Amino acid sequence: MSDRFVACMRRRPVLRIEALALLISLWFTAVCNPLFWSAIVAGRPLAQGSTLLFIVAVSVTVTALHFAILVLLLNRWTAKPLLVLLIAATAMAAYYMRQYHVYLDPSMLRNVLKTDRREASELFSWSMLAPLAMVALPPLLLVWRVRLLRRPLLRASGFRLATLLLAAIAMSGSTLLVYKDFSSLMRRNKEVRYLMTPGNYLYSLARALSADATAATHAREEVGADAVLSAAGKARKKPALLVIVVGETARAANWGLSGYARQTTPELAALDVINFADVTSCGTNTEVSVPCVFSPYGRHNYDEDRIRGSESLLNVLTRAGYRVVWLDNQSGCKGVCDGLESWRPDAKTAPNFCTGDSCFDEAMLAGAKSFADRNVNDAAQNTVLVMHQLGNHGPAYSKRYPDAYKRFTPACENPDLGRCKREEIVNAYDNALLYTDHMLGETVRFLKAQETRYDTAMIYFSDHGESLGENGLFLHGIPYSIAPETQTHVPMVMWFSPGFAAADGLSLDCLRQRALQPAAHDNVFHSVLSLLDVQTSVLDRRFDLVAACRPAGK
Repeated sequence: MSDRFVACMRRRPVLRIEALALLISLWFTAVCNPLFWSAIVAGRPLAQGSTLLFIVAVSVTVTALHFAILVLLLNRWTAKPLLVLLIAATAMAAYYMRQYHVYLDPSMLRNVLKTDRREASELFSWSMLAPLAMVALPPLLLVWRVRLLRRPLLRASGFRLATLLLAAIAMSGSTLLVYKDFSSLMRRNKEVRYLMTPGNYLYSLARALSADATAATHAREEVGADAVLSAAGKARKKPALLVIVVGETARAANWGLSGYARQTTPELAALDVINFADVTSCGTNTEVSVPCVFSPYGRHNYDEDRIRGSESLLNVLTRAGYRVVWLDNQSGCKGVCDGLESWRPDAKTAPNFCTGDSCFDEAMLAGAKSFADRNVNDAAQNTVLVMHQLGNHGPAYSKRYPDAYKRFTPACENPDLGRCKREEIVNAYDNALLYTDHMLGETVRFLKAQETRYDTAMIYFSDHGESLGENGLFLHGIPYSIAPETQTHVPMVMWFSPGFAAADGLSLDCLRQRALQPAAHDNVFHSVLSLLDVQTSVLDRRFDLVAACRPAGK
């Protein structure tokens, strides 16, 4: 090795912070935004000069925007650690966006923040290290090697203000140059801004943290303060026991009862269940859908801040005298069970279904049985048990079911879905649905065993759907306004014991006819209150699925 080469390797470039910020911003623009650029040029003839001008102008705007953000964040003490963090986070964001075609909007960042260790570990695979290294190592090497120029504070501040002014001029000028095309794109597809990395996750992270901080300092708005059990509810000879199963990532397109080519719901098909085949979810991720489905506001009157800042259906039921317990095999109730009883399975309570910190969904039945028995041993009480499934949570679909349900093969067993064929992904997904079908069948059998002591019923619905490679999309979380039906159409099933239907005056034949019509998550809040004979001013009969199938006045 020559002395000249060694001397060259030892020489470290000296740069202003602003120059380093510009280089990293150019890297963001050129390397970390493939989905953004695909959306920008979609439908544009690449050979035309106007398209080239549009690309150049947007490139300048994006680079100037990220440059301004970096200049505002960095100083000589924070520059290197912050840039290392941003480079690593941006490389990972770009990888997952490209791999699964996700949008990093505030609801997706809230999902990321609330992801537990088990879910996070399933998103990691050794195969992702090589592509991450190829993207992240060059800028990390630059940050490591460069020496930052130190200047007097006054001169440094003046130079920084000047660069910010130049960035603002560049951003404004380039935007005005193609304003007509750019504004048209933003009107047609405003969600494209959530593809611009790292601005997307920085903005969304700030929004999510701000909303959570605001919610933490304010008491939840009371809902259904006037809730009481109706005379019909008080006249029941046996207490009601309703199990609400909140499914995870089950899509209607693969639901056997709704006409899917495969029979993914054989056990439910053999039971006397009522299947709703056309149900629309409130959101495309758990953080949106779970609070929304238990809210009176729903998608028809959607207000995220109000939904998160209000009590849920479960609080209304508690106020009316019901014992409500949340049984969770997921990453929490997203605020809807705050202040209520909760239970989580583990290897001690359900040894047949749990290993380490991971449990199959049947483990929740151990909790359901213990609460039902405890009620009877103590004092009979109207009870609602909510079981929150792990369900079909991706991308590790193969981990959602025991080996006995590996019926569709070959099944993808790699959480890096890009390494599996689409039919293997669908096979694993359908196997997980088979297991959900079994778990629901076991729930119905559990409720049938309680009929001597309770009037029993079950309602199942999934929180959102899933994309399995259609149009290059995987997983879920696409902004609702542009989400495909596979992410917004979900299964919903109801089952009622003869005793529950009789005590409620409920015509099951009528409800089966209603199930042929469209329904939505918006119906759940009001239909549950109606079924459980809760009188309250927040019950809106327009969204009550059962009102027309019961005697007048019920």
